[in-house]
Amino acid sequence: MRNDKAPMRIDVDEVLRLRMPGYYKFIPGFAIKMLERAICQDGLNRLLLHNADKSGVDFCRGVIDDLGVSYRVNGSLPENDSRVIIVSNHPLGGLDGMILAAMVSEQYGGRKDVKFVVNDLLTFVEPLRPIFLGVNKHGKQSREAAISLEEAFESDVPMLMFPAGLVSRQSGEGVIADLKWNKMVVNKAISSHRDIIPLHFGGENSRFFYKFARLRTLLGLKFNIEMVRLPAEVFKSAGKTFDINIGDPIRWETLRGGKYAQSEADCLREAVYSLAPR
Repeated sequence: MRNDKAPMRIDVDEVLRLRMPGYYKFIPGFAIKMLERAICQDGLNRLLLHNADKSGVDFCRGVIDDLGVSYRVNGSLPENDSRVIIVSNHPLGGLDGMILAAMVSEQYGGRKDVKFVVNDLLTFVEPLRPIFLGVNKHGKQSREAAISLEEAFESDVPMLMFPAGLVSRQSGEGVIADLKWNKMVVNKAISSHRDIIPLHFGGENSRFFYKFARLRTLLGLKFNIEMVRLPAEVFKSAGKTFDINIGDPIRWETLRGGKYAQSEADCLREAVYSLAPR
């Protein structure tokens, strides 16, 4: 599908100038340049330009090809049932989502109407808007967004979710894993009569990313400043091969939801990590 609009382009300087006009004149030029390098602005813009004629799943495949990334799949999704919710750990914070969207599309015969429930802040990524369903994590969901979400769950399109909502972190013991999973996945599975497919995505970010996140936590800073590093982590994954292990479906009828939803979400998280290679 061709996209005739001007390609999306990231411009840190322009964003700061337009969004923070009162502070912009006090920001040193070298600080802006440092931020541009930190988020790999030039590299991201090259990816966006090279895939300017693509959107949705096709854009995901284009980025995967440009980065020389590959993946191995162990197991398969239900062949005759696309009305499922596919849940996964979230080790990479971006590239894993694009790989999973491409993989699910392939498993279901190349269909491109895959939907991914994401933080609504990510819907600014224009080429991915066709597959993104934004959820407001910090405030009230807009009526339009809520309707789109309900319509997607009631449709027959495959739904993807990272129930943690955040990229995996490293614990004090050195274990890299998701934080607490959101119970929304359980309640949505029940209300939409969709089975849940647990899936483990094998991968991790650089040690620097986890140390940066750990330092931010120790300093008591609430804003996840380590997220600035995620674009760099995408490029660090170039040329790598990732393993995806798909588990058996969990029937929605076996879930109770309500006051049990959080404990069931915790069990889903454990089920996903049980699929990791030993």
